[in-house]
Amino acid sequence: MNTQLKKGVLELCVLSLLKSGDKYGYELAESISKEIAISEGTIYPILRRLRDEGCFEVYLRESSSGPPRKYYKITPHGLEIQEQLFSEWSKLTARVSNLIGGN
Repeated sequence: MNTQLKKGVLELCVLSLLKSGDKYGYELAESISKEIAISEGTIYPILRRLRDEGCFEVYLRESSSGPPRKYYKITPHGLEIQEQLFSEWSKLTARVSNLIGGN
């Protein structure tokens, strides 16, 4: 998949996964990489930026298999951003499908 196209949808993917529940970074990267080829390191800059924008809160939770994990919890602002991005994505994919004959 084209790198620029991929970068544009990763924020939506991260926020959508967090909408269904709190997750830690590796868990997010693993879930996304099942559908879209990414490296684990791709996710962390996006997480930092979205955190700085107030899209989620971060907290530590003990792990039975090592050091505490940093979990991400979506905020009301993050939910708004997710809904906005999803709406934009839905409109874009419908329009592109119309242009390339997908309907």
